[in-house]
Amino acid sequence: MPRCPMLPSNHNQGHYGQRSAAWTFLRKMMILLCLLLLDTSLTAVRGQTRIPPETVKLWADTFGRNLYDTVTRYSGSLLLQKKYKDAEASLKIEEVDGLELVKKFSEDMETMLRRKVEAVKSLVEAAEEADLNHEYNASLVFNYYNSVLINEKDENGNYVELGAEFLLEPDAHFSNQRVNVSLSSVQLPTNVYNKDPDILNGVYMSEALNPVFVENFQRDPTLTWQYFGSSTGFFRIYPGIKWKPDENGVIVFDCRNRGWYIQAATSPKDIVILVDVSGSMKGLRMAIAKHTITTILDTLGENDFVNIIAYNDYVHYIEPCFKGILVQADRDNREHFKQLVDELMVKGVGVVSQALIEAFQILNQFQESRRGSLCNQAIMLITDGAVEDYEPVFEKYNWPDRKVRVFTYLIGREVTFADRMKWIACNNKGYYTQISTLADAQENVMEYLHVLSRPMVINHDHDIIWTEAYMDSRLFTSEAQSLVLLTTVAMPVFSKKNETRSHGILLGVVGSDVTLRELMKLAPRYKLGVHGYAFLNTNNGYILFHPDLRPLYRDGKRVRPKPNYNSVDLSEVEWEDQAETLRTAMINGETGSHSMDVKVPLDKGKRVLFLTNDYFFTDISDTPFSLGVVLTRGHGEYVLLGNTSVEEGRSLRVLTDTSVEEGRSRRVLTDTSVEEGLHDLLHPDLTLASDWYARRIYCITDIDPDHRKLSQLEAVVRFLTGMDPGLECDEELIREVLFDAVVTAPMEAYWTALALNISETTEPGVDVAFLGTRAGLLRRSLFVGSEKISDKKFLTPEDEASLFTMDHFPLWYRQASEQPPGSFVFNLRWEEGPDSPSKPVAVRASTAVTVTVDGKTAIAADFPLPGSGHHLPDPGTRWDRQLKEGKVACLLSLNAGALGALQNTVYQQGLCQRPVLLSGEAWITVGV
Repeated sequence: MPRCPMLPSNHNQGHYGQRSAAWTFLRKMMILLCLLLLDTSLTAVRGQTRIPPETVKLWADTFGRNLYDTVTRYSGSLLLQKKYKDAEASLKIEEVDGLELVKKFSEDMETMLRRKVEAVKSLVEAAEEADLNHEYNASLVFNYYNSVLINEKDENGNYVELGAEFLLEPDAHFSNQRVNVSLSSVQLPTNVYNKDPDILNGVYMSEALNPVFVENFQRDPTLTWQYFGSSTGFFRIYPGIKWKPDENGVIVFDCRNRGWYIQAATSPKDIVILVDVSGSMKGLRMAIAKHTITTILDTLGENDFVNIIAYNDYVHYIEPCFKGILVQADRDNREHFKQLVDELMVKGVGVVSQALIEAFQILNQFQESRRGSLCNQAIMLITDGAVEDYEPVFEKYNWPDRKVRVFTYLIGREVTFADRMKWIACNNKGYYTQISTLADAQENVMEYLHVLSRPMVINHDHDIIWTEAYMDSRLFTSEAQSLVLLTTVAMPVFSKKNETRSHGILLGVVGSDVTLRELMKLAPRYKLGVHGYAFLNTNNGYILFHPDLRPLYRDGKRVRPKPNYNSVDLSEVEWEDQAETLRTAMINGETGSHSMDVKVPLDKGKRVLFLTNDYFFTDISDTPFSLGVVLTRGHGEYVLLGNTSVEEGRSLRVLTDTSVEEGRSRRVLTDTSVEEGLHDLLHPDLTLASDWYARRIYCITDIDPDHRKLSQLEAVVRFLTGMDPGLECDEELIREVLFDAVVTAPMEAYWTALALNISETTEPGVDVAFLGTRAGLLRRSLFVGSEKISDKKFLTPEDEASLFTMDHFPLWYRQASEQPPGSFVFNLRWEEGPDSPSKPVAVRASTAVTVTVDGKTAIAADFPLPGSGHHLPDPGTRWDRQLKEGKVACLLSLNAGALGALQNTVYQQGLCQRPVLLSGEAWITVGV
């Protein structure tokens, strides 16, 4: 059984004797909590005299009252409650209109995303104009900044070819990577020759994008990576970076395989892959065929539909559950198909006609029933030859309209059946290619994308696409690159030359990344209440952003994306939506609301809140995304507003001291200068939630390089004093935090007086008092030296649950908000780590301060009060001996809802005849 140190019996009974008694009860509370969290096995045995339940209840009531008096006194919650009461005339509580709120957020997001689209459009126009003015030169000699070779020198100290000097500097806006914001650089995969004439002409032509990259970034400093992916394989990225090969010295990144490229280059498509598994396909041919199928699957996305049929003497679906249908080509289905393809075995004779009939029937059925992608349809035929008569099949199912394109892939070096395979492709508006080696698959498979894109190119349909959420961990191998969820906006680039326009030549795709956390900053946490949150999902039902989406896992010392992190359905996160009412409405881009009773886990699943949530949702115009906002019934429905204003000329209307009567500050509304209004905000023990929105809470400090070194408090001061007219700040939030600073200012004097009255000989009990407000303001006061604080991780980045973050309010704030006004929530903090002893280091007590105006109640602030756990008693000490001697007996017996470990000491050792259960009221009084 875990052991606890002895509780000393000597107490200072001098000037502060009443306080010492309070500490006695506080430490008894720690004893109680320590015992309640030990082993839960219970064995009732005979042995000792029963203590009457009335006596136990009396002890518990007395203990609870003294404990409550202690934590109330040191938190100062009653004083703050009075201050808000005094300011009641200047307060108002507004009911939050969830539907209007979600519409406002959606409009702001639409505006932000429109700026990204405008940047991409300008790149498309520049690229097409540059190609129009460029004359192809097969003998062109041109040096460019190769991302792999830049700044590389040979053994003589000279820069290698294509590796000139390229200035790189760390930039916080780009995850602290070393970049060049004046120029772009060019990356090529290892299997593409960096001096191929097509590459040199394309790179030379795309040099015209450099000034557009820079101009876009200057116009919209929130832009991140901008790039052009060429159909020939090179990738121009801005800002320019140094690209590192993998551990094998290979660059495997090929922009043409990326989801943003494929989706922009083609329209959605229905694909049926036919693979020959006859005996002639054994050995290397089957290995090439499997690799070809895998490569085709990699070119599909969530807007595509697919199935795979294997054939020899007969036709069989490699996944029998998908017989006769097409399935969405999401990540899960693609990976499932890859596993099944890897298990294919060869035997028999290949009969292709029956497989073609099956494929045409599936595609025709889906087209007629308006299912699938409702766009392009194609059959991929992978075989080493076709010998039977297949022309009647095409006559019956595909001619003369030829709505289904047929692409043929001849496997192996034999050319006997090449003419037949070409005939099939050319007579069905497809494309023929021969794949002789594994290395050929990548380049040859990509050709079908160019064929499918021809109608778009000829019609010059510059469709804008937005990708699903993804983490591009393969884009950069630098350790500085953060794994963050992002989406990409992309558009195709076509040749506008008259002589090639009818051919439909795709030059490439331009794109720009948008980090989803940046987008979600437009739905500020403080507007959503204690338990509220916002989330995004796609028209396929997949989550883009949600506070409960956890896409990463730890693999040893490295953090990696989970295998299917970007194909998490909304129903898997909002699992109470059993009827999928919410999911269906958001997929359809509807605007409306929905209510659900939910269970919300807290503290890593140790506790659960039972809440009723109201969901408000709408679409984001011109995107495939929908936005949802969740408000919790009760506190989440209302917001407390203080009477402050930031007016022209930076004058403030705030509560300020006007007189002092009997040592107490009386506060009324006056107009005051900035200097006076900032006085309370600049107290050394006051901090603002600088990490709440990743350098974007009160003021935007992550865009302008001159602002990045500012803390949020420094930025607020510069904004209010007019020192920096270019600083953008959230005036509504600043008004609220100013109000909080003024109302909570008396707490500093109150806590200081308590600390000064503590005797040096008194043992530590309460370490520190904190308060936090819904605007992210934090005040704290130490009652012990900083080196003696029991829970040193509290309110540090190591203890994220105790901080205001983008995803949640602090744990102590959320727990206290759901308790009756004036009651405290107690939490034990345990030492962590494999080598740490299993004992609590501190007890945290927290309570909420609420304000009621016109019958509406809102939370104003919350107090966490960490107490020392250094003096919890250890079994075997004097406290334990008293138990064994029967002097304390069943003082800490169990109630039906809280099992303790006292049974190990009391019941199993024969100290109690039977358990004595405390009433629920007694335990509520104790506060456990």
